[in-house]
Amino acid sequence: MERLHEKGNAMGMHIRQGPLEVTYYDPRRNGSVEKCFEGLRSRYPGLQLVIAVLGRRGITYGEVKRTGDTMVGLKTQCVMSDTIDKKCNAATLSNLCLKINAKLGGVNNTFDTSLLQVFKEGPVIVMGADVTHPSPGDDKKPSIAALVASMDSNACVYRADARVQKHRKEIIVDMEEMVLDMLRAFYAANRQAKPHRIIFYRDGVSEGQFKQVIEEEVSAIQAACMRLEKGYEPGITFLVVQKRHHVRFFPTNREDQVGKAGNVPPGTIVDRDITHPTEYDFYLCSHVGIQGTSRPCHYHVLRDDNNFSPDELEQLSYRLCHVFFRCNRSVSYPAPAYYAHLAAFRARHILHDWEASGSEDSASAYSARSDAQHSQAEMAQAIKTHERVKYTMYFA
Repeated sequence: MERLHEKGNAMGMHIRQGPLEVTYYDPRRNGSVEKCFEGLRSRYPGLQLVIAVLGRRGITYGEVKRTGDTMVGLKTQCVMSDTIDKKCNAATLSNLCLKINAKLGGVNNTFDTSLLQVFKEGPVIVMGADVTHPSPGDDKKPSIAALVASMDSNACVYRADARVQKHRKEIIVDMEEMVLDMLRAFYAANRQAKPHRIIFYRDGVSEGQFKQVIEEEVSAIQAACMRLEKGYEPGITFLVVQKRHHVRFFPTNREDQVGKAGNVPPGTIVDRDITHPTEYDFYLCSHVGIQGTSRPCHYHVLRDDNNFSPDELEQLSYRLCHVFFRCNRSVSYPAPAYYAHLAAFRARHILHDWEASGSEDSASAYSARSDAQHSQAEMAQAIKTHERVKYTMYFA
């Protein structure tokens, strides 16, 4: 903790000297994690964060996150004991500080929005969405859809929402309700200002589903806007981000090669020759390839009410790759889509722990239905975030 305190202060975070309390907690002797967290909250009303050091046995990651995110409303940061024993170096401490700062409302990275015309013309909300599916071979567990949306003028602070839907359904069923909630949150956070434009990054959709996405998801976004206020029709730019493809780029000149693998430099864009002859798409390699050949992201623009020029949309997408809160370099695809991916997997962890805790319950009411699939309403309630954390980047 002393080293974390020093590193945080060096990075501009004002961390209190020493923790409020250090406790060894064994759920077999001390009761549930919920009881522990409730006790901490009652003893320290202003408590902002709980750091949980996890071993190979005992309390699990999912148990800590489910208790903190959905039951008690405490932000948590998990660290493996092996990491503290063997890898507690400057890089590890820096990564911890980045995650903690984001969870507590800080901003790690930002970009100059004044360089982009779209941010000069009125409030802009940037959204990202993804759907996570159960592992192969599982034919019962539900898919989980997640949506994130920016809440500030710089598109750096986000709020997330996750919903349960039918098994392996890729189209987001609750898109209208989720977008409406985000628009209301943006309205409240920005002095009753409605976004002038909506820029939406959708992850995980195949080309065969584009027509269905336009008919259902884009239409749901429009319906949410009309429900917010009659006649409210902001410009919608909807992009699909694809990572699973076989296209690779290589520099033709040796002086352009980056790294040991000789990759193309970050920021490389290809929007002609190899792109679709009639549709609006482009490739962007936004990250530095540390190992192996870099894989560019393939962007498909399914709708563009805002009439962006190709250069404007490519610049915006590239800049959004630089604001990911877990690192100080650009990542392979825009932060909103990345955050949606993290929020969906966080909900998956919470749901898994909820099911595991239920299966261990010896109560006759549960035992009578232990082999039956949980109802969707029960699972939706299980992953619902607590009011104290739902407006924060708890998924960091």
